[in-house]
Amino acid sequence: MYLPMLIPHESKTVKTMSNKGRKCLLLSLLALVVLGVVNGEYLIGVGSYDSTGPAADVNLMGYGNIQQNAAGIHFRLRARAFVVAESPNGARFTFVNLDAGMASQLVTVKVLERLRSRFGDLYTEENVAISGIHTHAGPGGYLQYVLYIVTSLGFVKQSFDAIVDAVEQSIVQAHNNLKPGSIFINREDVDDAGISRSPSAYLLNPAEERARYPTNVDKQMTLLKFVDGESRESVGAFNWFATHGTSMSRDNRLISGDNKGAAARFFEDSYRSASGKGKSANRSNVDGLLLIEKAQTIGATGGQPCSKTSSRSSKVRINDGSLFVAAFCQSNVGDVSPNVLGAFCTDTGKPCDFNRSSCNGDDTLCVGRGPGYPDEILSSKIIGDRQFQTALELFMSAKEELTGKIDYRHAYINFTDIEVELEGNRVVKTCPAAVGAGFAAGTTDGPGQFGFQQGDTEINPFWKLVRNLLKKPSAYQEKCQKPKPVLLSTGEMFHPYAWAPAILPIQMLRLGQLIILSVPGEFTTMAGRRLREAVKETLISNGNGEFREDLQVVIAGLTNTYSQYVATFEEYTQQRYEAASTLYGPHTLSAYMQEFKKLAKAMATGVKVPRGPSPPDLSSVQISLLLPPPGDLPPPGINFGDIKEDVTQPESKAFKTGDRVNATFWSADPRHELLTEGTFAVVEKLEGERWIPVHDDDDFCLFFKWKSENYGLYGSATIEWEVPKETKPGIYRLRHYGSSQKIFSPTEYFTGASSAFTVS
Repeated sequence: MYLPMLIPHESKTVKTMSNKGRKCLLLSLLALVVLGVVNGEYLIGVGSYDSTGPAADVNLMGYGNIQQNAAGIHFRLRARAFVVAESPNGARFTFVNLDAGMASQLVTVKVLERLRSRFGDLYTEENVAISGIHTHAGPGGYLQYVLYIVTSLGFVKQSFDAIVDAVEQSIVQAHNNLKPGSIFINREDVDDAGISRSPSAYLLNPAEERARYPTNVDKQMTLLKFVDGESRESVGAFNWFATHGTSMSRDNRLISGDNKGAAARFFEDSYRSASGKGKSANRSNVDGLLLIEKAQTIGATGGQPCSKTSSRSSKVRINDGSLFVAAFCQSNVGDVSPNVLGAFCTDTGKPCDFNRSSCNGDDTLCVGRGPGYPDEILSSKIIGDRQFQTALELFMSAKEELTGKIDYRHAYINFTDIEVELEGNRVVKTCPAAVGAGFAAGTTDGPGQFGFQQGDTEINPFWKLVRNLLKKPSAYQEKCQKPKPVLLSTGEMFHPYAWAPAILPIQMLRLGQLIILSVPGEFTTMAGRRLREAVKETLISNGNGEFREDLQVVIAGLTNTYSQYVATFEEYTQQRYEAASTLYGPHTLSAYMQEFKKLAKAMATGVKVPRGPSPPDLSSVQISLLLPPPGDLPPPGINFGDIKEDVTQPESKAFKTGDRVNATFWSADPRHELLTEGTFAVVEKLEGERWIPVHDDDDFCLFFKWKSENYGLYGSATIEWEVPKETKPGIYRLRHYGSSQKIFSPTEYFTGASSAFTVS
């Protein structure tokens, strides 16, 4: 039996123990340490928690489309964490994979404050990594810099709190689950899950460098498999692979983890099913006609009051800390698109211009196509499944066990004025943050504003006038950023508060012969390759044989904060979107390589590094312009949860797999209550006399769609179920959970179910 970890704030308890109790505790801890050394095991723990933010009215983060506000949930978002430690009091770190557009500096600051209050100095900025998967379908407003919260109308506390709570709880769960275990590593290419969306920029990198790689994107997935040392059961799997979370388009309005969130859901459900831990409610073999007759006698329930936690009892996956956790983490994703069919002009159907990704000069007409085109949900499913299938193969065949030290290095660096020493003793500098004209053009994954194209090196007079009204860039800035034409000099803009970060965290985590580089942005393919090689070479050359040639180095993108893109110096010259979004000028990548090599040398030689300047906490100056939902008032004679449009029975009297079943309920704004670890939507199956939940709004096949009506006084919630192919015949119904709040009144909770129907 594994004893809980000794942590600093528990020392008083130890002091009050009897001598016999202290001896037993120390012997138990010693046994664990010895067990770990003998078997080459670590202490491992995994955790997961619901991070889904407001499902209505809040702008979705990623595309910068001010009209793209949430209106429901495709499937829920989660924070997934692992903790690894050498021993109860030995070196450790935690890595959190967050279903969000990116990490946030303010989220990291507040999570660290909470961890400090719980665990003392056990988890700090040095050994905590929080990484975003880069979905473009998660609620925004949780970052602290102006540029990233303009379209969300400022800071959205509800989004922020949901993420901070989830990250904290996932780490706590992983910490509480710590036990002796083994970690295995495996790697393999993922086919057809990403293509270069800026191939012309990639071609500007030196030919001899490009010749060393078979493709213009990194296709390798690196996976860790976590195995319980006692039961030998797997408890989790985390992998890193680069592809954008842009299978769901800029017109989508449903919260979604996109392809990486889908892959995680597929993996976790597959493992639950294979291990027999999933709920099974598909056992009925009753004659079809009898099913139809019985279903016709079961009408809608009407709206009924319920408790705040009622929806949790309808969850298919009860998060009790024992769930298998699968995380699909992001890497050097900068120029990698999941829209693998390529980019085409929406007016002619022909391929877009190769260099500018536009159609006769119009960037808004050039749009990438996913493998399920024109169905973005199908594209998300396909790209997710391709990652899942590769991860599953790696998981099943993983045999190489990780052993060796756990270590970490971390530093804060002001990236706006770094002196970088290049070959030939030439010294250059980084610049204050700025975005160029190509930033406004967007990408083939999400076109930007008319009047801009990727590759623009000039700004037309109108947009230059608009820019100057906000902030005219200094002469130093324009010179420093060349050949980027400065559209927004965000590093020189401080009204009403800072528009972009200046101080960034960089971090290295070591797990035996695996190195994880936590980078606060989106490195392009070649930028990531250069960084990995520089770190590996530094470790091997300074480590006195401790680091082998088979050392694995992976990049964890969008980690701990967000500072947009990092392109190579050569790619920067073309000023496509990724280069125009490389904030700190043409030598940004060289600065990263220089500073990471310092961390690598420090790790190899066993010395500490200076902490550097603290990033700001701007929580006290945040502006929030998003209005709260108005008080709810349903139409006369209507209760929230009542059916507005019931299930329409098919002519055959029974639905088949692949059919879509819909029911619409009178409902209230879902911002009143996020139903964290609960659900807004449920598919229930009749088993004897009991209704058993078989799907909830964390399932890929079930959709919760919200529509506001009558100036927000009420609305409608449509539950839509795409009947999966594995569904067994039986009687089913759709259920909705929600909450409402009248002005100056407490929140009330309600539920309602549709009429029953059959699936044959």
